[in-house]
Amino acid sequence: MSDQNKSASAYATTSEPASDFASGRAWLIFYLKKYRWRLVAGTFFVLVSVTLGVFTPRYTGAAIDYLTSSGATGGGLMKFVALIVGAQILSGVFLFLQRRTLINMSRYIEYDLRQDFYGHLQKLPLQFFQQRRTGDLMARATNDLSAVRQIVGPAIMYSEQTLFRVLIILPLMFQISVKLTLIMLLTMPLVTLTVKYFGHQIHVRFEKIQEFFSEITARAQENLTGVRVVRAFAQEEAEKKEFARLNQQYVDRNLNLVKLSAVFRPLMQFFIGLGFAAILLIGGYETARGRMTIGEFTAFNLYLEQLIWPLIAMGFVTNLVQRGTASLKRMSEIMRIEPAIADAAKLRAGEWESVGAGELRGKIEFRDLTFRYAPESPPILRDINLVIEPGQTVAFIGRTGAGKSTLMNLIPRLLDAEPGMVLIDDKPIREIPLKPLRENIGYVPQETFLFSETLAENIAFGIHNGRSDLEKKIEQAADVAGLADDVNEFQHKYQTILGERGITLSGGQKQRAAIARAIIREPKIMILDDSLSAVDTYTEEKILSRLRGVMRSRTTLIVAHRISTVKDADLICVLDHGRIVEQGSHEELMRIGGAYADLYERQLLEEELAAS
Repeated sequence: MSDQNKSASAYATTSEPASDFASGRAWLIFYLKKYRWRLVAGTFFVLVSVTLGVFTPRYTGAAIDYLTSSGATGGGLMKFVALIVGAQILSGVFLFLQRRTLINMSRYIEYDLRQDFYGHLQKLPLQFFQQRRTGDLMARATNDLSAVRQIVGPAIMYSEQTLFRVLIILPLMFQISVKLTLIMLLTMPLVTLTVKYFGHQIHVRFEKIQEFFSEITARAQENLTGVRVVRAFAQEEAEKKEFARLNQQYVDRNLNLVKLSAVFRPLMQFFIGLGFAAILLIGGYETARGRMTIGEFTAFNLYLEQLIWPLIAMGFVTNLVQRGTASLKRMSEIMRIEPAIADAAKLRAGEWESVGAGELRGKIEFRDLTFRYAPESPPILRDINLVIEPGQTVAFIGRTGAGKSTLMNLIPRLLDAEPGMVLIDDKPIREIPLKPLRENIGYVPQETFLFSETLAENIAFGIHNGRSDLEKKIEQAADVAGLADDVNEFQHKYQTILGERGITLSGGQKQRAAIARAIIREPKIMILDDSLSAVDTYTEEKILSRLRGVMRSRTTLIVAHRISTVKDADLICVLDHGRIVEQGSHEELMRIGGAYADLYERQLLEEELAAS
């Protein structure tokens, strides 16, 4: 596969065996190692708590045998009572410590998982988000993450409790009666088989439930985001019915899992109860025959009682583990995707001298550029050769689908071309770290996106809040973008909350807010990708006249469909089917009488018809 095809792919997976990441083992172990001392301390507290807990049956049995002896006194009995109470208090203290340590550890791991998952999403290329539904990613970051936390918290704690109790109590039970202990162990294979069968079924069903939950989340997210479209087409009832259908399916799938779990735990208790009944019958016979004392039989039953909860808890733990591993698999599917666009290895190693903000001159060169989104797809851009000097204003115009926005996305490396095809300041763009590269670019994308914050926060997005002149800079940027007059009419001025995706602003106001957001960065390279399409020609001319002062000191690339937007540019490039078919100034292109002149004449005719 060529380098170009590699770079054009949406994302690449790691080279490690897929089986390791399918279960998420390597990923989860990494976080457990990070908190290994908490894990060690929590394990120690579990061991001490369980050890202290077994003193109660021992002292209780000894107390009963003491009472049946001829020399029993009240003082002697109080000694046993004090030992039992003391052991229980200490066991409770260490029980508190184990829960505090291990459950806290699981919360810290949950925090790290959430941070790393979110940070990883920030690094993935645009194509990834075009192929994945937002609701699905939200479900993985919330519902699945919560299930994963259960593995490293309650599941570990209850598993350790079970393990230590079995290891400590079984020898004590063998010491009292080998026969009764073996009878108890006869029921264990039945419990093991039950756990194995139901555990697999729970895993399969929960994985499907989580996948379906992603579908519901995605449906809800799309409807909330597209609420205007839903209402404009009067589809509220239809969407409610569709959501009700999905919701019912989700409930039905959960009920099926509940039914399975409802059979699982009682069946385990039944098998455990069989062993308990057999021990009561045979142990009572052994005690009546004098082969063991009443105190020993009591202690044996109390030990058995201490084992019953861990055995029952194994069903609970199995449920948690199967749910968690299903969710971990879904999260690790995303985490093992490596960003296709990242700093080169030598840059990550710090061998490249860092480019500080403001150090780029702004020269851009496309050298024999050909670009396709996927290896099997046709080229979007073909044989682009263009040099843009620092401070030059270059406009790109052409029909829809000509490749204009794709070309713009290559400059901040939102898309990656083959190495050596895009250069900044005569340096291959991949040799410039992403952070300083993008800090030097003010980008106004074709699709304007504003956050559900104040207008001021949206304009100052990416600017350090500690600047003393930030408020003044916001107002200046808004004024240059032609937004200041509109803001003065808002009740809360720049502190106006914009709402979801800037819903409180008109299309033109959104675009001007995005322009202000690019201007305030004072970038060396400014990219305006069809950023004036939602304003009328009069407002457009006002904005462009103010922008000219800003554009004089920086390299500016303008993408537009209207001739009025680009006619004053230093250089105009006409794109058609991914190629530059014409380039020159407005006057030069008009003299040629080609595609640009034809577009100009058609737009003049449209304006005349609209005015008549």
